[in-house]
Amino acid sequence: MNDTNLKLHLRQCIQKVATGPEYSKDLTYDEAYYAMRHLLDPEVDPVQAAIYLIALRMKRETDEENRGTLQALIDTAEIRIAKVAEIIDLSDPYDGYARGVPASSFAPAVFAALGIPTVLHGLKQVGPKYGATHHLILKAAGLSVDLTPDQAQQQLEKIGWTYIDQAQFAPQLYALVPLRQRMIKRQVLTTVETLLAPIRGSEKTHYISGYVHQAYPPIYAALAKQAGFASAAFIRGVEGGVIPSLQQAGKLFYYRNPDEALQQLNIDPQTIGIEATTRAIPLPENLPAAPMISDEIASMVDSAALAQSSAKQGLAALAGERGLMYDSLVYVCAIGLLHLQHYETLLEAANAVRVVLDSGKALKLFRAAA
Repeated sequence: MNDTNLKLHLRQCIQKVATGPEYSKDLTYDEAYYAMRHLLDPEVDPVQAAIYLIALRMKRETDEENRGTLQALIDTAEIRIAKVAEIIDLSDPYDGYARGVPASSFAPAVFAALGIPTVLHGLKQVGPKYGATHHLILKAAGLSVDLTPDQAQQQLEKIGWTYIDQAQFAPQLYALVPLRQRMIKRQVLTTVETLLAPIRGSEKTHYISGYVHQAYPPIYAALAKQAGFASAAFIRGVEGGVIPSLQQAGKLFYYRNPDEALQQLNIDPQTIGIEATTRAIPLPENLPAAPMISDEIASMVDSAALAQSSAKQGLAALAGERGLMYDSLVYVCAIGLLHLQHYETLLEAANAVRVVLDSGKALKLFRAAA
């Protein structure tokens, strides 16, 4: 479609999805695809863009609408194919964490130490949570968070892991961040932006992500297959991330090939020797409050200060220091190893993770990204 037709198309889509609870209609895959393509145009009317996204959310997005939106983002992103056969795409919510100290920013270096190239991605800060993100945590730990797609690919191929920012691999999508901040509420972009897979393996890319609400695993599975992931694992994690509760049993949904139906596995931290009295790593005492608290969803603590705490504890865990950060890395990496069938049991996988943490190998690979 040319620019004029895309503008007309967006107006037509708004008329379909924004006519109230009784008369709103679902969009087809193609309609959602071209609407998203127009939203990525710098000349898009921001009012129309916001109305479209909010109306779509209030109606509740369908699989067709989600998949069409995702494909539009993939087709406009800078995606690289690495010179490694298989990689893990480790995906956390882009709006970060606010209720505990995040740990997953350090998992890619652990996977790399185990011989599994891993890509982490995100952005500096976005709503609705405005929490501590991978960008803030890795920067606090002294790493570069502004690698170009080519630089990130080279780093992955050299040391086995990398971080790449949305500003680098999807600049048109990143340009919508100010609009999203003004919109306040979650929209379809929050759901699909984590599935672009900016750096992919030459043979297979495996997706590991988190979820909170029970309705999401089938939604994410459909999107993961649309994105071309060879396998996917969805962990019921704290704050929607990839690390499950350290205190109680949880659930893992997965498929190991795209033609396979979604399957479920129960997981329990106690089976791998993790005994905790809290779901996640508690927030440090006297952490500064967020500069401006807008609602009950946004972070109540200063995200930069939380990132500093995460960086300090993460580096200690990579050096073999035992504690909840260490346990968090053991748990999520063991789940990844089990999903990829590198080990037959979660305990065997956890023991392998402990070896690379205690040896300092994971810390060496983390610091190699500086």
